[in-house]
Amino acid sequence: MSFFVRSTVASIALFVAASGAHAASPRETLIRAAFATHDKAQALTLVNEAIGEAEAMLAHDPGNYEARFQQALGIGYRGQLTHSPTDAKTAHADLEALAAADPRNAETQLALAGWHLTAVNDLGSFLARTMLGASRDKGFADLNRSVAMGGNRAFFAGYSALIHIKLDKSDVATSLQLALRAANLPAPTPLDRVVQHAAMRMIPALQAGDGTTAAAIAKETLPFGMVD
Repeated sequence: MSFFVRSTVASIALFVAASGAHAASPRETLIRAAFATHDKAQALTLVNEAIGEAEAMLAHDPGNYEARFQQALGIGYRGQLTHSPTDAKTAHADLEALAAADPRNAETQLALAGWHLTAVNDLGSFLARTMLGASRDKGFADLNRSVAMGGNRAFFAGYSALIHIKLDKSDVATSLQLALRAANLPAPTPLDRVVQHAAMRMIPALQAGDGTTAAAIAKETLPFGMVD
């Protein structure tokens, strides 16, 4: 495990510990699953816990946007881990409904981008399109919207830099531009700081035209990048 991965785990662990004085939220549980877990079975257990936590919140407050968002994200993560087309389609429909309800929500746009681009990366463009309706072009359009909407936080530009280079090691210029942008934006949350750190760590490799090294950093930072 690289030093960066160890520091990522430490950062997330500190975040979870700081939140431990109260019952875990779906967001916190999904953060643990996606960014601080090495075992697939454990990650899946945490994802299911997060979905249950979101469902409990929605039972008391059906209009809770955060709970609906975390439920959709959790179902999408579960579909990714179990290769379930049903979960993938459910997550996509739920995220589209959330985006329609709040078109200016940068996190929802990023989640939609991740849904499309993860499907394309895992299945290839043809199967992703025919099985799930996923589109590389739609994914990048959603990704660009999320960066524009979330311009006051390092998370969105940094995450976009990671996705670009992971999907295409030759796309050094785009990833470098986004990584430099992320390095100079505020990082108010632990995830902002983790993603900003990863983006900054990629900069020397990107400046040297080394997309392979940058892509390796991106892979270990993005959700489930440490899961065996």
